[in-house]
Amino acid sequence: MTEAKKSLKRTLVGKVVSDKRAKTVTVLVERRVKHPLYGKIVIKSSKYHAHDENGEYHLGDLIEITESRPLSKTKNWVASRLVQKAGLL
Repeated sequence: MTEAKKSLKRTLVGKVVSDKRAKTVTVLVERRVKHPLYGKIVIKSSKYHAHDENGEYHLGDLIEITESRPLSKTKNWVASRLVQKAGLL
């Protein structure tokens, strides 16, 4: 098999809204959906707790998170890479 195997884990991109806890960041993921009745584009958002082992992501950073095994009661995601540093918007 020469082609790369596609990962079954989901990835999401969002903004870090809290980095106060040890080894954990809170990531706000926004998505745009069309309202089923009125047709208007609505922004829906969800917050995810992601594992950040080295504490390298800070407030305002745009990061990618990857699905993982449950790491705690609320943590099922791992911060995988930095998309955009805060302040460079």
